[in-house]
Amino acid sequence: MNYRIGIDVGGTNTDAVILDENNNVVAKAKSPTTEDVTSGIYNSLNKVLIQKNIDTKDINYVMLGTTHCTNAIVERKGLRRVAVVRIGKPATMAIKPMVGWPQDLIDAIGRKYYIISGGYEFNGEELYGLDYDEIDKIAEEIDGDFDAIAITSVFSPVNTEHEDKVAEIFKERLGDRVDISVSHEIGSIGLIERENATILNAALAGVIKKLASGFQEALKKKGIEAVLYLAQNDGTLMSVEYAMRYPIMTIASGPTNSLRGAAYLSRAKNAVVVDVGGTTSDIGVLVNGFPRQSAMAVEIGGVRTNFRMPDLISIGLGGGSIVREKDDIVTVGPDSVGYKLEEKGLVFGGSTLTASDVAVAGGLAVMGNPEKVKGLDKGLVEKALYKIKEMVEDNIDKIKTTAGDIPLILVGGGSVLLPETLKGCSEVIRPQHYEVANAIGVAIAQVGAEIDRIFSLDGMSRAEALRQAEEMAIEECVKAGAQRDTIEIVEREDIPLAYLPGNATRIKIKAAGNLAG
Repeated sequence: MNYRIGIDVGGTNTDAVILDENNNVVAKAKSPTTEDVTSGIYNSLNKVLIQKNIDTKDINYVMLGTTHCTNAIVERKGLRRVAVVRIGKPATMAIKPMVGWPQDLIDAIGRKYYIISGGYEFNGEELYGLDYDEIDKIAEEIDGDFDAIAITSVFSPVNTEHEDKVAEIFKERLGDRVDISVSHEIGSIGLIERENATILNAALAGVIKKLASGFQEALKKKGIEAVLYLAQNDGTLMSVEYAMRYPIMTIASGPTNSLRGAAYLSRAKNAVVVDVGGTTSDIGVLVNGFPRQSAMAVEIGGVRTNFRMPDLISIGLGGGSIVREKDDIVTVGPDSVGYKLEEKGLVFGGSTLTASDVAVAGGLAVMGNPEKVKGLDKGLVEKALYKIKEMVEDNIDKIKTTAGDIPLILVGGGSVLLPETLKGCSEVIRPQHYEVANAIGVAIAQVGAEIDRIFSLDGMSRAEALRQAEEMAIEECVKAGAQRDTIEIVEREDIPLAYLPGNATRIKIKAAGNLAG
């Protein structure tokens, strides 16, 4: 028998599941997410392993969805010092790198930047040639003072040559002493936002290396010689080696794991998913079984970026949300007792009225000691439950793109707060194992990769551009850890760029395949 373990770190709980070779759940566990994150992962792993007498040699894969990189940016901890190299002098001198960044994040990363000659026009023609003496001088200055380099060039999604050449020179001069990130592999068009995403990616390299090495060591101590994969924020997986190149792709992977788990458990391909945790609820949309991606620039830790992110609405509603009544008005959240629910909630003998307490009092959930909430005012309970329902319905309406009703899948331990019918939903599905859908989502995921490039159709046909883009996506998918003969193109997007001369088009291709090995 072959098994795989899925672990997902949430804001309140860290969930773990063991699946057999047919993707049946054979064990599941929850453990409070700890401040250092890693302890909570180990606790959940221990809990799930002791539930089932499994030979650890039969565990082939471990999949981890983690908040480590998100936390590192938010808390400004563990980030590497990054030297920023922008290829675009003199065209891009007006706005310096890291403009508009929070000062404490600049202090954590260091603000050392160089703007050098080079870059391209929108049609791929060279703006300026590279100055190799300039690059050699920078390599000398960087050596020993910085852990990572972020390289960005004007219109590199059209022509990657300058970024690739500068990265190659730094690699030759500095070897493995620094990690190098190039922007065309991370962001899309929009120089500043792409540069920002590349800088953050470079800063996170140490965080993901520390996590991966520590977790692999812990698995070995338990006799688990499994291959480790990390969750990406598009609902797919990547190998540890690939994650070390693109750690920023783990940001917001938690909600996408829930969406993928919801799709798998419900067999629904197109639906709205509401994942209710202990502190927040994430609302997203499934399109052909994968999370819909955001078309907007996204802020991470106060920095505007343009790399791919799931299209989500997050609201301050969870099982631990604090319920208050003032002047006959009932509010739910956004503050929460979080993982201390079993200590502070009324049904558990605490003194704080939470959303879970009103769900028990209203007959929607069974937990703790229901006798503890029998004395709650019925009017208060009704108002609180109506408020919870209204908050979710309003945000479902915001995220939908069509006027008609759509299926809704409820997952997450806190989804017991919601009734069986909701406005705007054709049906409400609460699948088996809904409370650990996030861990199941990461355990059943395929390996994936995406490319987002601009092609000029002056010298090639649209069909040839699409073929090239698909080949690039397949190659990236193999690098991410997929088995080549199982890879499929799961998403194609071809957007003519009318504002650019030269018959340009932006092509986004997503590929996914089974785990290699």
